[in-house]
Amino acid sequence: MSTLPVLDTPSTVTPGLDAAWITRTVRIALDEDLGSAPGRDVTSQATIPPSAAGVAGLVARAGGVVAGLVVVREVLDQVASRLDLASPSVTFHAQDGDAVTAGQVLATLEGPTQVLLVAERTLLNLASRASGVATATHAFAAELAGTGAQVLDTRKTTPGLRALEKYAVRAGGGTNKRMGLYDVAMVKDNHVVAAGSVAAAVAAVRERFPDVQIQVEADTTAQALEALASGADFLLLDNMGPALLAETVAAVREREGRDGVPTHVELEATGNLTLEKAREVAATGVDYLSVGALTHSAPILDLALDLNP
Repeated sequence: MSTLPVLDTPSTVTPGLDAAWITRTVRIALDEDLGSAPGRDVTSQATIPPSAAGVAGLVARAGGVVAGLVVVREVLDQVASRLDLASPSVTFHAQDGDAVTAGQVLATLEGPTQVLLVAERTLLNLASRASGVATATHAFAAELAGTGAQVLDTRKTTPGLRALEKYAVRAGGGTNKRMGLYDVAMVKDNHVVAAGSVAAAVAAVRERFPDVQIQVEADTTAQALEALASGADFLLLDNMGPALLAETVAAVREREGRDGVPTHVELEATGNLTLEKAREVAATGVDYLSVGALTHSAPILDLALDLNP
């Protein structure tokens, strides 16, 4: 009979999820499921005495990359507090970022049965969603291995779950670009229209927010070079086919280290990027492939909580 590994921590992903964010998000999710605190589960509380204890396994129903195990402890603790019962113990057998197979036990939970069942759906919703994002990200990261390019996420995230989904991207081997509108400036076509030109938009950001990196979106080689001349730190090359992308990358690289242009300008390809196209796009010499589908279209990874008979 095989012995499951016992791990000290559910995650080695860095940076990790903020503890205060986990607490707040779990509280909101439980309010959704149970009603305002303390709330109630009319089925479990009617059919299971508070004194009943049980053991349950958190199990992967499909293969993929797991993420979100870091929320398990907080969900159990908050449910136990609402029910005024002891919090179950948790033994982790996998960590966020691990590749898992169908049927693999990721964690063992032991304690009051009411707590286990009341916590079940919230726990699974968060971990399944995060694991789906991690699995989708890992597919791109594996496809790009050896190319020198990395896969990036976007702001196309589920409202309220951005921190979890971007954490899941990291767990899957991807990279976060900006967390929101506050940490990186991205000058797009509408900003150019409003400011009057790329140069005016870049200058306005530099004056108002000198501490942030400035990225400029370009659809053509000429626009990319204009952005470079305007002082952009990072170029987003939008919806370019492989030939135009390669031409633009070469033109930018030729100007690096000259006339005030940095010695390496970070270049990101974006727009309708698929797994099948990933290596071809990476071969153009871009640093990043930006893929909104990592967070807006990734299916969940099917996880279950199985109570032992």
